[in-house]
Amino acid sequence: MLIDQVLPKYDEREYHQIEISGDRTEVYETVRALDFSDSSLIRTLFRMRGLPATATNLGGLLQVGFLLVDEIADAEFVLGLVGKFWTLRAQILQLDAVQYNEFSQRGYAKLAWNFAIRESAPGIVRLSTETRIVCTDDHSKSRFKLYWLLIGRFSGLTRKEMLRSVKRKIEPK
Repeated sequence: MLIDQVLPKYDEREYHQIEISGDRTEVYETVRALDFSDSSLIRTLFRMRGLPATATNLGGLLQVGFLLVDEIADAEFVLGLVGKFWTLRAQILQLDAVQYNEFSQRGYAKLAWNFAIRESAPGIVRLSTETRIVCTDDHSKSRFKLYWLLIGRFSGLTRKEMLRSVKRKIEPK
């Protein structure tokens, strides 16, 4: 998986998956185009974190500092973000993919977040999302761990809701 190449070592990890009746291309295109504002849960959690209303789709996330680190069409894409997430403003750095890959400055955390699509059976696709965080020094690691204790559960809720949103779009009732 691409995320293994982007951030092979990490301090924290979160993983979620869902099975969807559909094909890989449809699931992939739905994830790439998903507007998270359809979910009141995601809107609320993003607002609580101070993200602007425009950060509810991939384009909006890219505008607030996330970057597309790598992608294999119809299979996986990895977003990256570097900042001091434990601070009020998160101090997000604006980096390109090369700067992200080479980043190691002390005092920060580096995040990789993917969506991966795998066919698990004919007509059944496994959509997964994984978030990995590595801190650049021990002080940052201790600050991040405290932050993660407070928000980790909410991060998980957000990711699970994103997966359910994709499933709802592809498998309407």
